Amino acid sequence: MSTKKKTKENRGILLEVAALENGTAIDHIPPEQLFKVAQLLELHREKNRVTIGNNLLSKKMGRKGIVKVADRFFSEDEISRIALVAPNAVLNIIRDYRVAEKKKVDLPNEITDIVKCNNPKCISNNEPMASHFSVVDRENVTIKCRYCERKINKEDIIIK
Repeated sequence: MSTKKKTKENRGILLEVAALENGTAIDHIPPEQLFKVAQLLELHREKNRVTIGNNLLSKKMGRKGIVKVADRFFSEDEISRIALVAPNAVLNIIRDYRVAEKKKVDLPNEITDIVKCNNPKCISNNEPMASHFSVVDRENVTIKCRYCERKINKEDIIIK
């Protein structure tokens, strides 16, 4: 099944975009973060159909990115990764061509072994141990290392 949409932006050209029978659509991704989301989710390894759109018109954001993955539903760990770089993204769970569930990504209060501390002297970078961060600002995505107490802003976060 596919859908065809005609918009002003594509000037009358019919675009064909395959609808998802089952899977996940990640919507409202900031355009500058779209490929980081794709990298975090390792979509280059995905065997199922993946559709990526960037700089699409959005009433809410002006421009946005979207990722659709057929027959895949993301784990809480993967959703936490998305929230680190796109905290206002929305996941649409699709079943039988319909949105069965819609949820906003959510940062957990604690982030374990997903982010690398950017302090080279931090014990988590020099000993075989999991990194551990607390979220100190959800809106701007600022986290703090449990070990060295360094605060890291969204743009400086290094995902493992």
